[in-house]
Amino acid sequence: MKPTTDRLDTPRAAGMAGIAFSLLLAAAIVLMRIAVPSGNANTPIAPDRRWAVQVALEIVPFAGIFFLWFMGALRAHTGAAEDRFVATVFLGSGFVFVATLFAAAAAAGTVLAEETPSDFGRHYAYTLLATYAMRMAAVFVLATSTIGRMLGVFPRPLAVLGTVVGLLLLVIGSGVPWSELLFPAWALILSLYVLRVRRGTARRTPPDPTDPP
Repeated sequence: MKPTTDRLDTPRAAGMAGIAFSLLLAAAIVLMRIAVPSGNANTPIAPDRRWAVQVALEIVPFAGIFFLWFMGALRAHTGAAEDRFVATVFLGSGFVFVATLFAAAAAAGTVLAEETPSDFGRHYAYTLLATYAMRMAAVFVLATSTIGRMLGVFPRPLAVLGTVVGLLLLVIGSGVPWSELLFPAWALILSLYVLRVRRGTARRTPPDPTDPP
């Protein structure tokens, strides 16, 4: 009989969480860009587009929750041989990303609730999301790609893709409109790969005769 921990190793639901995270975050980014198409924090939100910000703020908490499951799926996929230094950067950047994402959403919600939003409030919320959160996302992508390359659990093209995406997010940040979509796009590709590998491994593993039917 297989140990119970083997059965819990990277459940299919955790892999699906990565897909859910990428889709939710992409939707939130698109909605924010609809509300502020110029990408300028000082641009006031038009009254007829406030709904886009409200919907985005409702989506962000769920995106953060699914991201934590996504992190767990990646750690289980890389196994126990991960480098401790890089793994610390991986975990730290992931947790800071979620914290910054939630802080940006809370700040934006406060600004949205004001009848006359202040320029400082808009700038603060936008800077947290577009600058600091995306920088932490860049570090997370780079750390994940480094772990995958060192352990050989990711194919070389996928590791190179992650390195390129991480460097782009780190360098250009919010300077290029819609560049934030690189992060959820990378997460979607990586989640699909992990699911495909796990499905293939399950098909190749013969059933244990001692397991109950």
